[in-house]
Amino acid sequence: MPSNCRRAVPSQLRNPLGGWCAAPGAQQSGVILAFDFGTRRIGVAGGEMMLGNARPLATIVTEVNDLRFAAIAKLIGDWQPNRLLVGLPLGLDGRDHDMTARCRRFARQLAGRYGLPVELVDERLTSVAADEQLRGQGLDWRARKDAVDATAAAHILQDYFDRHGQTTLRS
Repeated sequence: MPSNCRRAVPSQLRNPLGGWCAAPGAQQSGVILAFDFGTRRIGVAGGEMMLGNARPLATIVTEVNDLRFAAIAKLIGDWQPNRLLVGLPLGLDGRDHDMTARCRRFARQLAGRYGLPVELVDERLTSVAADEQLRGQGLDWRARKDAVDATAAAHILQDYFDRHGQTTLRS
């Protein structure tokens, strides 16, 4: 088992949404990748914890799991993150719905395949916020459709940074 596998890292705690997260005082630097999971597309965003600035990276467009995980493995190899986030879709009332279990399963698969800590993050309304952001940039519906998942993943990651008090340095 890799030394950074979730069972071997004592600085991790179970998060209330069902993922793994760093304990207080754990490492506060390094890259995080965030995923907006969907059955047809997975949006991916990245950011550095010290900067606290998330940005959309890619949208994986395939329903074939082997291809999905090959693309994710390439991103992990390129970015060398020390943690992963998965957006957890909940109803507006906070209850699970049909996609919630699928996202939890996806998070477990990421943890098992890559031996990295994985945290589930409430993603309510991130796709709506992403679409509004892209509409505000003047993108037509086709361009928004192509960019909304990665932008939603960036919103998930930025919300995480904001909640954890990471400094955002934006120009």
